[in-house]
Amino acid sequence: MTGVRFVALGDSLTEGVGDPAAGGRRGWAALLAAGLAPEPAAFTNLAVSGARTRDVLERQLPAALALRPDIVSVVVGVNDTLRHTFDLTAVAAGLDTAYAACTGRGALLVTACLPDPGELLRLPGALARPLARRQRAVNAVVHALSDRYDAVHLHARGDWTRDRALWSADRLHPGERGHRQLALRFHALLAARGAATGPAPSPEPEFPAPTRSARLRRLATAGTGWVARRCTDLLPHLLALAADDLRHQARGTTARLDHRASVAVTAALAALSPPPPDRRAPLPGGPGPAPVAARRGRA
Repeated sequence: MTGVRFVALGDSLTEGVGDPAAGGRRGWAALLAAGLAPEPAAFTNLAVSGARTRDVLERQLPAALALRPDIVSVVVGVNDTLRHTFDLTAVAAGLDTAYAACTGRGALLVTACLPDPGELLRLPGALARPLARRQRAVNAVVHALSDRYDAVHLHARGDWTRDRALWSADRLHPGERGHRQLALRFHALLAARGAATGPAPSPEPEFPAPTRSARLRRLATAGTGWVARRCTDLLPHLLALAADDLRHQARGTTARLDHRASVAVTAALAALSPPPPDRRAPLPGGPGPAPVAARRGRA
């Protein structure tokens, strides 16, 4: 039997930022790959820091399909929300195309909803709320399309995101413990689908935690660089969004902004072409997909 082939697409989260290892970065996807089968999977990480949905679609996806993977993870969207050009309809269309291309080749799709960066960075409320609306909208699209393509889907939000021990000094990327938690959660979901038959990743870190001076150094270099890049692109637009949020809050009409975001999600999904019948999600209670090897016709 040919070994399992796993390809990871996405941005800095999947690239492994926050989980330094010998020779570079590791991250949750590499940790997960080691437990997909009794023998480690053939793993390729195509994720690139800063990638948006368009980058995944245009640059990473063709390389991924050429590898004929059994399992493909597509975890992206946060960087889309951090641009003044944010376009939910374009994000939905890009994700739909990528998901369809992966599942159309017989690969099992792995996706995730993500926490909003404003919460992670602990921005003031007026700045955090517009980013939260954007991330909730992207998450709603990812959730709906994950159902459409019968993906293995992780809700990577919740109380665990508030545990600072799981996050790196930049407050936006998981540290080693956080990457291990992501790998464990993905492994459990894949195991329930019969697609992970190797040992689950260990939750315990392999490397000692960074010292306080190392964390501060990381925050002062990479963290400051990240803020500077976002300030030149997003900040002026975000300030306008924050002012609008404060006006609605003063009038007691904040619900209108939430409703507007909900309408945008509905419109973005409605603009997509219907999936072919064999790509529709199974009915509740119906049979799940066959294990990866069986779906690819391997004994």
